[in-house]
Amino acid sequence: MVTTRLDLARIRAARREIDPVFLDTPLYRCDALGRELGCTVSIKLETANPVRSFKARGTELVAGLLTGQGRTAAVCASAGNLGLALAWSGRRRGLDVTVVASRRAPAAKLDRIRALGAELELVDGDFEMARERAVSIAQQRGVRLVEDSLDIETCEGAATIGLELADGASSFDAVLIALGGGAMATGVGHVLKTLSPDVEVICVQPLGAPAMTRSWQQRRVVSTDSTDTIADGVAGRHPIPAVLDDLLTVADDAVLVPEASIVAGMRMLLERAGLVVEPSAALGVAAVLEDPDRFAGRHVATVLCGSNVDLDAYRRWVRM
Repeated sequence: MVTTRLDLARIRAARREIDPVFLDTPLYRCDALGRELGCTVSIKLETANPVRSFKARGTELVAGLLTGQGRTAAVCASAGNLGLALAWSGRRRGLDVTVVASRRAPAAKLDRIRALGAELELVDGDFEMARERAVSIAQQRGVRLVEDSLDIETCEGAATIGLELADGASSFDAVLIALGGGAMATGVGHVLKTLSPDVEVICVQPLGAPAMTRSWQQRRVVSTDSTDTIADGVAGRHPIPAVLDDLLTVADDAVLVPEASIVAGMRMLLERAGLVVEPSAALGVAAVLEDPDRFAGRHVATVLCGSNVDLDAYRRWVRM
């Protein structure tokens, strides 16, 4: 029995609450990518939905819970994808959504948040500064603060990815999961360790944003003063203790990858799979590039978690 804050029965029930448009995303073996990487590679396309990321699986649960309680508004801090997903789920259910983000967040994400009708407030500084402002707004207005990874709904929504992976997990040796705040890693990890315990759960984070990985390695919360990575979606500085506890239970390993490998992974996904993804989505491929001997001859699955990327920045990175 895997003991975390998550519950497999609730995760299975979540599929009834989440709009089916976010469920059963494509999962297939990409032979061209596998030949390049020296292993068998299956990719899970969490980009193939209206918000282009996995985050709406969680915000669908949050929004459904709030409307069931008669609540009418919510606020969140976001690097972009959570805010976009909450705006989508909130509009579907008539919630007033406020998103606080850094001015440095990708313009493509910010523009789409506005287009969905959410109130967008920008702050100087990084995600942690945005979170402080979101807390203040929640207190001032008396509305629900949606906190990614801390709110169990965000983890259990993401965990439905694990149910879909588990259907084919008998053929996987390892699953590579982008690690930021930990919602997807703990959610997917919980399901796999419950249903397919022999599958290795490997979390991947940028070397320039190592807080959660360092925390996992040292088995205690380790914060950092700053981050330096193009993978904005996973660039947190202060791990949440309860989330770390869950991660320590379900993750077999947590590794760090440099920016060069992230960019190489993005380029490889474009050239070998025809996919434009944001940096966070390329972390799994980057992990194989960094340690090819570890994965040689094995069957790995990686979750492509988002594709909301500024095209100008993308062109600079991959040199299109």
